[in-house]
Formats: sequence, C-alpha cells, structure tokens
Amino acid sequence: MLPSMRKLLLSWVLLAPVFAQTVTAPVTPTSTAPATPAITAPVTSTGTAPVGPTLEQKEAFLKSAPVIKSKEAAKGITNTLRATLSDGSITHDASIQRIDQELAKFEGTTSVELNFRDTYKFNIAAYRLGRMLGLGNMIPPSVERKFGGTAAAFTWWVEDVTFDEATRQQKKIAPPDKERFNRQYVIMQVFDNLIYNTDRNMTNILFDKDWKLWMIDHTRAFRTRTDLLNPKALKMCDRQLLASMKELTYEKMKPELTPYIRDTEIRSILVRRDKIVALFEQKGESALYDYLSKQ
Repeated sequence: MLPSMRKLLLSWVLLAPVFAQTVTAPVTPTSTAPATPAITAPVTSTGTAPVGPTLEQKEAFLKSAPVIKSKEAAKGITNTLRATLSDGSITHDASIQRIDQELAKFEGTTSVELNFRDTYKFNIAAYRLGRMLGLGNMIPPSVERKFGGTAAAFTWWVEDVTFDEATRQQKKIAPPDKERFNRQYVIMQVFDNLIYNTDRNMTNILFDKDWKLWMIDHTRAFRTRTDLLNPKALKMCDRQLLASMKELTYEKMKPELTPYIRDTEIRSILVRRDKIVALFEQKGESALYDYLSKQ
C-alpha cells in the first residue's frame, strides 16, 4: 500500500467522480502440500473458445501449489511478496501479504484512526464478499495459507496488467471506451463505500490489456463505522450490484466471511448496505445502469 497520491478532480460528465479520501477521479478521457487439482481451461457453451481457469480452480491452486521462488513486490509498504507457484502443470504468480496489525490508535499522515486494523484477512474477505455480489471478475481470488510459518493471504497475480491508475493518470492515457471505464469505476466506488475501504490509492487500481478494472489490496477496509466513506461519490449504481446487495443477510455472510472479519464488521457492512440501497432507491431508475449483467 502506498500513501495517497495527488488529487485530480474532474466532473462526472467527463469521467468517474471522486470516490474516496485517498483516490481521485481520472483526469483524462518446498512444500509437501497435497497435489493441486489440474487446472484446465474451460470452454464456452460452443465448446471452442477457452476462457481460462475458474475461480474455484484458481483458489485450489493458490492453496496448495508449491512456492518455487519469491521476492519483494515492486510496490507496497507492508512487505508484500511476489511469489511464483507451480504444481508441475501450470506456473503462476501470487501476491503474499502477512500484515496483521491492530492498534488502539493509528496516526496517519492526514488523520488519526481509532481501533485501527491492517490485516491480510481483509483481502480474503473482500474477495469472498465480492463473489457474493457478482464481482469475481473484478477482484482476484485470495485464500489463506501459511508462508514461512506465518498465516498469509495468497492472492492471484492479475494477468496482463498494462498499468495502474497512478501510471494512467501520470501519462494521461485516455480509456478507449469512456462509458465502460466509468461503469467499472462506479462499481468500485460503491464497493469501497460498502466495505469502508480507507486505502483505495491509485496503485490499488489495475487495468489489464483489455481495460478491465481490477481492485486489489483491501487490508485497510471493513471498518466498523456505519456512515458511508464518501456518499457524494454514489451518483450511479450497476443494477445487478444493487440487487445483489439487497440479497445480503447476516445469515448468508457469517459463514462466508468468518473468520476473516468479525461479527461487528459484518453488521457494519449491512448498515452501510442499507444506506446505499436507500440512497439509490431515492435516486430512482435514472441512477441505475447495466454492466455486470452483460459480462
């Protein structure tokens, strides 16, 4: 995680609005682990076009494929590692984060936070909650596993990343499809308000070669605050995402997210969810759009 970068504001008419305290809208248009189940690329209904391993296959690989080498990641301030895993059939990289810090008071560069938590567990919780909401294609799989005798989050290294949002803004690279870009950005804004993510800095937003947006690094999310992080950013919402949020219940979330987040953190999500739903119900149909249902 890097400190927040210089804020660059632009109206919604051009691109996505400001959505968090640390991120601004875009400016321009060897182990003896059991053998891993073989990962074979599934195909579409036509039986032809390969679409890559499923989320379940990626999870299985992350949980058990031996680590053959690791090094410090190029970016990040919590000793994140980039590791190469191989089960003999496939080889792929993973991010390994072992941070698990809890403080009564944390003094940041711009604010003081009480009951501070910075933990690898939140990466896993964000992925699992994202799956419940239909965001499995925007948040890479993350599982719990030990590394060097310490519990950690092993997160699938996103393939074909072209740049992060920091680089995109610095180089003034305009997205080829502004509408698609905005719709993905808005989904991220809604999700970050839902999980109260205080560290969506611009290096935690990745774009692959197809301009798909990926959300990574959620170790400072899931605060117990019941207000919204930045309600002014919530101008629009994906229709399917809103419907999925409405379906969330404590009974569904508890087994899916435990032990990665606590009971109070689950209940705080639900309070914030209610506020997000109420906001968009007040805004009405004109504030909704369809993106996830078409992917």
